[in-house]
Amino acid sequence: MEINREAGTAGERAVLVGVMVDERGPIADDPLEELADLAASAGVIVVGKLTQRRLTPDSATYLGKGKVEELKLLVEAEDADVAVFDNNLSPAQIRNLEQGIGVKVLDRTELILDIFAGRAKTHEARLAVELAQLEYSLPRLKRMWTHLSRIKMGIGMRGPGEKQLEVDRRLAEKKIHDLKMELQGIERRKERQVATRSDRKTVSLCGYTNAGKSTLLNKLTGADEYAKDQLFATLDTRTRRWHLPGWGPVLLSDTVGFIRDLPHELVAGFKATLEETRQADLLLHIADASHPQAEEQIAAVYTVLEELGIQAKDTLLVLNKIDSLPERGRLDNLLSKYPQAVPISARAGTGLPQLAKAVSDALSRGFRDVDVETDVGNGRILAYLAAHGEVLSRQFHDDRVVVHCRIAPEHLGPIQRDPALLIRPHTANGHAIPANETPADPALANGAPHADE
Repeated sequence: MEINREAGTAGERAVLVGVMVDERGPIADDPLEELADLAASAGVIVVGKLTQRRLTPDSATYLGKGKVEELKLLVEAEDADVAVFDNNLSPAQIRNLEQGIGVKVLDRTELILDIFAGRAKTHEARLAVELAQLEYSLPRLKRMWTHLSRIKMGIGMRGPGEKQLEVDRRLAEKKIHDLKMELQGIERRKERQVATRSDRKTVSLCGYTNAGKSTLLNKLTGADEYAKDQLFATLDTRTRRWHLPGWGPVLLSDTVGFIRDLPHELVAGFKATLEETRQADLLLHIADASHPQAEEQIAAVYTVLEELGIQAKDTLLVLNKIDSLPERGRLDNLLSKYPQAVPISARAGTGLPQLAKAVSDALSRGFRDVDVETDVGNGRILAYLAAHGEVLSRQFHDDRVVVHCRIAPEHLGPIQRDPALLIRPHTANGHAIPANETPADPALANGAPHADE
């Protein structure tokens, strides 16, 4: 029987299969719930499920021999077109399973790649998905019934005896090289683009897919970005201006969601898309507090952040969807484990003022809260403070103005020796310190952070 692997997954009838390998303790009520959500996102019709618990997977078929027979009967009974595994399979295992059950077999990685391929809209995202698909397919060419290119053979077209499989592999390797070079160029341009925003603080939303990141972006910024209750609704980075109360305008970015066992090929391919996250001043890790596996999802996101090399970045955990919690006890348990987390509901708007304050406090670490006194007509300094800091208030006294602002040490340094200015740490009532004298706070003299920061 010839299996057509060229057909897409949308509209196909699928049996879901999961092998719990060496898992201790009880198994979740529905261990294939996430796989079912992924299948629904790909447009697949789920007609059956099969699970097995094993100490180690079978080297030939991942499932045990008896379960392969059971799967074959289930596929036949449900007239299924495809078997989708919640595990990552080797090329040999997929080939053996397809021969054993008579229908196409997809593993978890291939299903995720299929979803990404259908959702990618921008040129950058499409390149990343194409690269990931090619890198996934390269070691599997031998079992594929169709080819990456058609080469007509005939008079004047015969090669030196090169087999079609070798031609396909060579073409795939060249295409992979070309895509990597193009994505590296995009990544360098993205780095330069993000670097030009150094005058603004940037906050990046990250988290498990379908945790509510896009909904939160829309709620905080008034944007109207696509937000839907489905996995991987967002693949491209969207950046919007957020007027943060008590701080001022910051840039808020929404990025692609993560997932357990996110394919390494996708992580590598989406480095340019995730540049906003890599360069952000603060990460807001959005977690779905109502999900039964919330803790496992939080751990999975930290694993991906570590893989990206940005796990050490300042991160604020946000527990979203608290309005969907069946009981308060679950939230209390999460807060006992993550005491610094901020509980919110992006959809209902609950907890957003507390979130804004927590973000403002996090961004303020390392900043100076100062009063700058100068002549009212000193437009150069007034413009400088407005461009490089957050002006919180102005007080006018005859021909003098006192500007209360929050400013980074690197921006305070160039003006603190200006003899025309008086600079002092902000207090409700304080005496100005001439800018050309040593301030009482030594941190204002050299821009160095406090010892406790």
